Amino acid sequence: MTAAYITSRKPADVAREVELCVRQGCRAFVVAGIDCGHMLDLERLGAARYAAGIQAQVVLEFEPEAAQSSPGSGAAAAGVVSSTGAR
Repeated sequence: MTAAYITSRKPADVAREVELCVRQGCRAFVVAGIDCGHMLDLERLGAARYAAGIQAQVVLEFEPEAAQSSPGSGAAAAGVVSSTGAR
């Protein structure tokens, strides 16, 4: 199964992009990270999960190099964080 790659910056735009993909039959999504996994990324991830629905797979992707330089980024080595935060 191929995942849709979501690149919108604003949470509302993320939700719209995901809704469009859901209408086209997509059930897996990768939200491109823009904030090293911090608050903006979490808001965008939440918007994507809400728009995709409970049966969809939604993960956050971010650059490990950028995340490793910021404090408190324990999941940095994974590069992708699941929607529940588990690796």
